[in-house]
Amino acid sequence: MKHLKIAAALLTMGLATSAFAIDGEFGLKGNVQTQVTKSIADEDHNFSSGWIRANVGGQYKSENLDGLIMLRIFAPEFGNKIDGKMYDKILADLYWVNYKWNLGDGDKLNLKIGRWKTDWSQSTHFGTYVDKDLTKRGLWMRDYSHNALELGWNHGLSNLTAMLATQDGNANRGYLRVEEDMKFTFPLEVKVAYRGNLIDVLQNTAYVTHRVAAYASYNVLPMFRVYGEYACVYTQDDDLNTDASNYIAPETKYYLPGIYFQPFYLGVDFAPKSGILSTLMSNLMVEWEYINKRDNLYAVTEHTYDDWAWTVAWNKKIGSSRLQFSVYSENEMSDVGLAFRLTSTIK
Repeated sequence: MKHLKIAAALLTMGLATSAFAIDGEFGLKGNVQTQVTKSIADEDHNFSSGWIRANVGGQYKSENLDGLIMLRIFAPEFGNKIDGKMYDKILADLYWVNYKWNLGDGDKLNLKIGRWKTDWSQSTHFGTYVDKDLTKRGLWMRDYSHNALELGWNHGLSNLTAMLATQDGNANRGYLRVEEDMKFTFPLEVKVAYRGNLIDVLQNTAYVTHRVAAYASYNVLPMFRVYGEYACVYTQDDDLNTDASNYIAPETKYYLPGIYFQPFYLGVDFAPKSGILSTLMSNLMVEWEYINKRDNLYAVTEHTYDDWAWTVAWNKKIGSSRLQFSVYSENEMSDVGLAFRLTSTIK
């Protein structure tokens, strides 16, 4: 009888899942990406870094359920080095399902489960301060992967999400993340978000770091946009026993008790819609970032990193391909780096 009840429950769950998945569309997705970077100060290598990789998977879409699975594949030359030998590297990059309910009167509810990324950046160099390590910058360095469960509510101009994410298999490390995204009837978008490692303290002795961020974008003209992001990152100065057996260190070394950082960046985006300029580019972005006492992020005793940083990013879509080229500052504003990426999409 017990086994019959279990079988009945599994059958019911299967039928419920099938009801979500009916009348949907499934399609294969894939692209090949090539990226190289070059620091002007690096005279020992032709390129400072580089790789060629493939992203392949499938996407399902229906009225009540969406889903995505994507694998990221690197050849041995760009993969893992183990005991002096190079091996292929295959990553479970993205995999999630998103259940959707239309509640009527403009209200929509969704439940997303799996692994996905968030990215507030525009040129992909700066921003996403609510998630990303502040020491990471450069072309496509601002997206962040979550293993999470997220509840979302869309009402009118507002899209509110609340996420619980885990950073280990026992859910002993993790965080709460809440985001509000507002798109107005005029060309203004505003995002605000909070993230705190509140799950860490349930089973561990840990400092709590609070991250609050806000982003705004406004189209002054159809082809000209201004945008920026500000954040405050603060670690509580609690009286903890760091010698406790269940003590875990903060996520990054610069999250020190009582210390806060307030990074921000400002940018302009020129996106011509017609004429010769639209032939030459899809976007041209210029951004400036500021982090007070950036040296403290790296715990250096002598001045090594300028508080200000900059980037100029060019982007061009050609059919199913995208070309991206960036010029940016490295440790100091006078240190120049270059980056190029080609993405060819296969559908």
